[in-house]
Amino acid sequence: MKEENLPQKQKKIHVGKECAYLAVFVALVIAAQLCLSAVAGVEVVTVLFASFAFVFGKGRGMLAATAFSLLRQLVFGFFPQVLVLYLLYYNAFAFLFGALGESMEEPLKKLWLIVLSACVSTLLFSALDVVINSLWYAYSWGAVKVYALASLPVAATQTACAAVSVGALFMPLHRAFSLAKKRLS
Repeated sequence: MKEENLPQKQKKIHVGKECAYLAVFVALVIAAQLCLSAVAGVEVVTVLFASFAFVFGKGRGMLAATAFSLLRQLVFGFFPQVLVLYLLYYNAFAFLFGALGESMEEPLKKLWLIVLSACVSTLLFSALDVVINSLWYAYSWGAVKVYALASLPVAATQTACAAVSVGALFMPLHRAFSLAKKRLS
C-alpha cells in the first residue's frame, strides 16, 4: 500500500530528511543575512521565512525560526536582547505565514495579502526592537523617542525591501519549497 493512502498515524516520518531540510534552510537564511548585512535595510530573510513557513507550515516554520534565532548568534555575536527579539518575532512570523499557508488555496490570487502581511510584520519587527531595547537598557522616555525616530529610516527601507522581495520572489520560492516538500514525503 502506498504511503499517501495510509491513515495519518501510519505515515512514515523521515527524521533525517526533516533535519536536513531544516538545516539547509537555516544555513541559507543565515548566509543570505550575512551577505546582505553590510547594506542597511536590505534583506531577504522576510521572503525566505514567509515562503518557507507558508509551504512547510507553522510547526516547521517555528522550528526553523528558533534554530535561526539561536545559530545566528554564532555568526553575528551574542546579544541577549537581539536573541529575545529574534525568538519572539520570527516564531510569530512563522506562525502567521504558516497559518496563511493553511488557509489559502491559491496564493497568487492573494499575493497582495501576503505582501501586506510581510510589510506590516516588518514594521512590527522595528517596533518590537524599540520596545525590547528600551526595556533592556532602561531608556528614559526621551531616549526611547530618539531611538524610535532613529529606527524609522531603516524600518522604511526594510519595509520597502520586504514589499519588493515578497512581491517578486514569493511565488518562485513557494514553487521551489513546494517541490522540496513533495520530496520530503
